Amino acid sequence: MKTVSFQLYSARNFPPLSDVLKTVAAAGYKQVEGYGALYAALDDAAIEALKQDLDSNGLTMPSAHFGLDMLESDPVRVLQIAGVLGIRAIYCPYLLPDQRPTDAAGWKAFGERLQAAGKPYRDAGLDFGWHNHDFEFHALADGSLPQDHIFAGGPDLSWEADIAWVIRGGADPFAWVEKYGSRITSVHVKDIAVAGENTDQDGWADVGHGTVDWAKLFKVLSSTPVKYYVVEHDNPKDFKVTAERSIASIQSY
Repeated sequence: MKTVSFQLYSARNFPPLSDVLKTVAAAGYKQVEGYGALYAALDDAAIEALKQDLDSNGLTMPSAHFGLDMLESDPVRVLQIAGVLGIRAIYCPYLLPDQRPTDAAGWKAFGERLQAAGKPYRDAGLDFGWHNHDFEFHALADGSLPQDHIFAGGPDLSWEADIAWVIRGGADPFAWVEKYGSRITSVHVKDIAVAGENTDQDGWADVGHGTVDWAKLFKVLSSTPVKYYVVEHDNPKDFKVTAERSIASIQSY
């Protein structure tokens, strides 16, 4: 049986968090993945309260997202938060459109920036990596792809592979898993609806109820170092239904 995590970003529109944690635990999850807005601005007491809330629901948070600004500007605080919450893997999740490089050299430099940003976390014994979206798979003017340049600039970067975004970027996920599987320490498990369906959910679907071949992907991913299979849906209509249906699908593969 796979250990499945739930990305709490999926439930950001369904507060309060305490109720979300109860629902996720009741659905059978033992782990959750955090995102920056949950804890970046909290004081020590609030971080401790979050840890107690996780504990009371039998949940751990072994992996988490932090924004690049905080990762670079305040590693001491990031490590404090990680220490209290039990976070063992940190992934930088995004780059705003106006900050994205436009050529190969720029993307390699961004990879070098991530490599440098990750040093204090690697030195502390944590895993550190990049979480992709679709833009890393959009070809540059010279035909090359940003994702390759990010990894060239960041030789020690792990990869939290968001498979559905790889597909939405127009790329073949199996080819990318084969190419960089040795870097994959976490996978975002989400699904893409049939074209024209779930338009009120940005075209995403609950895992196992869309078009992504997860049964085959899990077999391929089993040969990578992946530790965390993280259920995500960027805009669910009902996060409880998404949580329940997704974990059921995953455990059937």
